[in-house]
Amino acid sequence: MALRHSPYISFPGNAADAFTYYQDLFGGQLQVMTYDQFPSMEGFPFTPPPGAVAHATMEAPGITLTGGDGMGDSLPPLHSDVYSFLLAFDTTGEAEEFIGKVTSTGGDTAMPFEMAPWGDHYGQVRDRFGIRWDVTVTGTAG
Repeated sequence: MALRHSPYISFPGNAADAFTYYQDLFGGQLQVMTYDQFPSMEGFPFTPPPGAVAHATMEAPGITLTGGDGMGDSLPPLHSDVYSFLLAFDTTGEAEEFIGKVTSTGGDTAMPFEMAPWGDHYGQVRDRFGIRWDVTVTGTAG
């Protein structure tokens, strides 16, 4: 079986900004399709705002993110501790660099990155869009 996993995030109208940010954060390739690019919206159950993202894919080494702009007035908030995305880095230096990028661009530390009781370095950071990234380095890699 060939299986690939990619989280799909429905943003509250700022998917274009979020995916540009994630491409800056992770590198890689970004593809964005807006509803404006559809040949027709006939038969759709909603009318998206101009420029709304229908689907975006950001692919970088080790990570693929997909998503778009959610539609409706009662979208749940992205800021939640019910879910997170776990990133496993090879070294603490790489992990600290990632955390620094997130916090220097409007994010905040949710849990300090330090040695955890189970023997790995671990911490949590939340980006400016409300997404929580759990950051880990196995063992004592430096």
